[in-house]
Amino acid sequence: MRTVQVAGALVAVLLGSGCSTPAADQSAAAETAAAGKLRVATTVAPITSIAANIGGDRVDITGLVPEGTNSHTFEPPPSAAETLSQADVVLVNGLQLEDPTVELAERVAPQAELVELGTTVLPEGDYIYDFSFPKEEGKPNPHLWTDPPYAEKYAEVIRDTFIAQDPKNGDYYRRNYAAFAEKATELSEAVKAASATLPEQRRRLLTYHDAYAYFAEDYDWQVIGAVQPEDFADPTPQEVARIIEQIEAEDVPTIFGSEVFPSPVLAQIGRESGARYEDTLRDDDLPGEPGDPEHSWLGLMRYDFITMVEGLGGDASALREVSVENVAPDKAVYPQ
Repeated sequence: MRTVQVAGALVAVLLGSGCSTPAADQSAAAETAAAGKLRVATTVAPITSIAANIGGDRVDITGLVPEGTNSHTFEPPPSAAETLSQADVVLVNGLQLEDPTVELAERVAPQAELVELGTTVLPEGDYIYDFSFPKEEGKPNPHLWTDPPYAEKYAEVIRDTFIAQDPKNGDYYRRNYAAFAEKATELSEAVKAASATLPEQRRRLLTYHDAYAYFAEDYDWQVIGAVQPEDFADPTPQEVARIIEQIEAEDVPTIFGSEVFPSPVLAQIGRESGARYEDTLRDDDLPGEPGDPEHSWLGLMRYDFITMVEGLGGDASALREVSVENVAPDKAVYPQ
């Protein structure tokens, strides 16, 4: 966690170079300031959702990364500079996931506390390097939010940040965190129960994007591969052949693609290996639309875990019983 200090003159230069704010946005910003609410900028939708669960209607939250966008390659548009320049807190995942957004925040948001959630909660000795994130490239796997215990730690850091910035609403943030932690624990227990319906040799994931490494470590699953390599290009024919051989050798019944990033290569691997191709996993694209109960971090993870368990032949009934409604009003702005 860190607070960025940058010369204010640079902010004026950057904001004066074409990043104007529409009158409606200026009015909303004025109303927020008058109400004394914290202004929070976030990046990916799962972080936006977790922050909304803690902040509820006491915080104005604006996401910067549209759902369904590749967060690894996202370049913030000029409008992001305006959002960041007005923020009291900037919440990012960290672990080098959103470097362009972090760099922009460092330039235009001298007033904001910049909180790198993943970098804060994950000791360097626990970094995971793997298929899409090889150690020689220097960037660890950043997908902590797909692991319920780490998502709860994110919520804890967000709670403490909001309390430090807005102590008069401290009890509100504490209550929301306690309720969120309870639901995250309920989800975690359901994951364990559903996983137990799968024999160990079936708890193996081959995915398009390597987003479940920390989940696999905590719940005794094994990620056997990811089709998307570190440069986010398609795998080579030789790599495809090796993946097919591995699927056949390990008798993997289902391989998992992304709803947002269809992969003809993964579909081909499914056809040639005989494995079923399930193409609806979501890394950071919340189900439904803003305002729907399932449009939440809880809804996202319940959907993914059900999809994985049932795709591999297990019983996900424990997961289906988990309620995914937010514990506080979700007033966040999710960009389209």
